[in-house]
Amino acid sequence: MPTIIGFDPDKYLEEQSRYILERIHNGQRLYIEFGGKLIYDKHAKRVLPGFDENAKIKLLSKLKDNLEIIICIYSGDIERNKTRQDFGITYDAEVFKLIDDFRQYELSVNSVVITRYTPHPATDAFMTKLQRRGVKVYTHKATAGYPTDVEKIVSDEGYGANPYIVATKPIVAVTGPGPGSGKLATCLSQLYHENKLGRKVAYSKFETFPVWNVPLKHPLNAAYEAATIDLNDVNMIDSFHLEAHGVMAVNYNRDLEMFPVIKRIIERITGEESIYQSPTDMGVNRVGFAITDDEAVREASLQEIIRRYLIAKCEYKIGKISDESLKKAKLLMDDYNLREEDRAVVSPAREKASKINGENDMDRPVAVMALELPDGKIVTGKNSSVMDAASACILNAIKELAGLADELHLISPVVLEPIQYLKCHVRRKENGAMDLGETLIALTICAATNPTAQVALEKLSLLRDCKAHSTMMLAKNVEMSLLDLGIDCTCDPTFQSNNLFYV
Repeated sequence: MPTIIGFDPDKYLEEQSRYILERIHNGQRLYIEFGGKLIYDKHAKRVLPGFDENAKIKLLSKLKDNLEIIICIYSGDIERNKTRQDFGITYDAEVFKLIDDFRQYELSVNSVVITRYTPHPATDAFMTKLQRRGVKVYTHKATAGYPTDVEKIVSDEGYGANPYIVATKPIVAVTGPGPGSGKLATCLSQLYHENKLGRKVAYSKFETFPVWNVPLKHPLNAAYEAATIDLNDVNMIDSFHLEAHGVMAVNYNRDLEMFPVIKRIIERITGEESIYQSPTDMGVNRVGFAITDDEAVREASLQEIIRRYLIAKCEYKIGKISDESLKKAKLLMDDYNLREEDRAVVSPAREKASKINGENDMDRPVAVMALELPDGKIVTGKNSSVMDAASACILNAIKELAGLADELHLISPVVLEPIQYLKCHVRRKENGAMDLGETLIALTICAATNPTAQVALEKLSLLRDCKAHSTMMLAKNVEMSLLDLGIDCTCDPTFQSNNLFYV
């Protein structure tokens, strides 16, 4: 189905930037904590049709002459090789990517802070890599007395034990991969040091989710809960905001629990009463004011809840999340009367796999992938001795878009046979079938001499933002190939073989 736009990105950028600049008073330096992803915010793009996934970085780019960036990463996330699901890369690798991306936008990266630092080979190796590439690195240990002993926190034993990060610009954006990266603690530590140096500074948060001025049970906010099931985040009414302003606002449990402590910490650091009466006050979040079609946002958000549940089932299968997290994902599905089959590509993939596997007596079940084209038509592909299911599905999709016959072969045997010889006889792989990455390279080679293959190749860009579903979990390299094409693929929690070594 054609995408229905439900969000005005230009209005969002205008309002968000205006409200940020209002937080800078009388030449104060502003430390602004960026919640969510600062760049490539694909969750926001999925639930807010029309949202620019790079809206935040574009906003900062407008302020680049007056802004620098501090990147935080929790040492425990490095040690555990925690992964960003959207890109399939570890958090430490994402820091490298963030620095590269910021430089492309001509944004100044002040430094990287390793938060709650404890010596560990992986963490120390990460620090060494950064330092040898000329990036300043600071380490912050766990704050003494945090979160209850405010007197110790705001002292030389607490924030004072952290090194001061020398800032030079009026606006300091503090970001990091994933939640719990230590962004808030870094901001407050800087406030402590700046005040000791006699400088007046301010703190604020750049918020995206939950959206404070849409209803608590709106699917948009429920989709945020689905995205953070491993953190046990729960959306709640901001009681502080209701009491102070008489206005209903939505926030999440961690911010509500910590607000009284953060308010006391800021007041103790500055020696003044805080201007913030609620955690919602602390945030700058104009998302709700840029929604132009509530029904489109609701439908996109419901689809995201289903998507997150399917992902959770696979992550549970491979041991990445707990039983409690999976149950929470299922409860969200039940709360909104959702079924897995409400994702349009799920049933076609399962039905074709069931039919093929029911008709054939095979040692190993056939995997099937289904993909929804921009016009709503669904195409499928199955694995074979020649190529995997993802390859077959993508080739069928671009043939459909190019108006080519289904039985037409886009990849010549002259190209295919040497690839299979290399895999089976040189690299000694058990399976000579081409994966998606190999298939795309083979297609590109064929396109150099085959005009029909070239026509099909040119249709690949039309698959960006299409949805797909596989009846078996994908190998990591296939996941990455689909991500490179911009295809949003979910899977059933079924391994492709009984082998324990799964990549």
